[in-house]
Amino acid sequence: MRQRGPPRRSFFLCALIVALYGCATESIRPGMPREVTGAKINPYEVLEECLQMTPGDWLSYRFDAQRPVAFNIHYHEGQAVIMPVSREGVTSDDDAFRPLVNQEYCLMWQAGREGAVLDYRILLNRGQR
Repeated sequence: MRQRGPPRRSFFLCALIVALYGCATESIRPGMPREVTGAKINPYEVLEECLQMTPGDWLSYRFDAQRPVAFNIHYHEGQAVIMPVSREGVTSDDDAFRPLVNQEYCLMWQAGREGAVLDYRILLNRGQR
């Protein structure tokens, strides 16, 4: 889990910064859920969790935020940021994600001007290798 940088005016700017600097969190291990309670995200800052995934894997995730956040699952292709999942102004989500390409994927939450407090659970499941 990591929080990033100074206040941002737009989600696009945050995505660009993530593209330039990448993800750097403790590794998420398959079959071992990561559960975080009360993660504080300061106004306009982001929090992200990154993990390597290949086709056949699936990621189960859920979160609840006390205030609306922008949420996405993204990866980097050259200097482009590809977002297979993107939600704006949400306070919760509970879903599964299956990648189409072998990449490092990042789940990213961005707080608005009031900040946010986030509870989340992530579970990586490996497909057959």
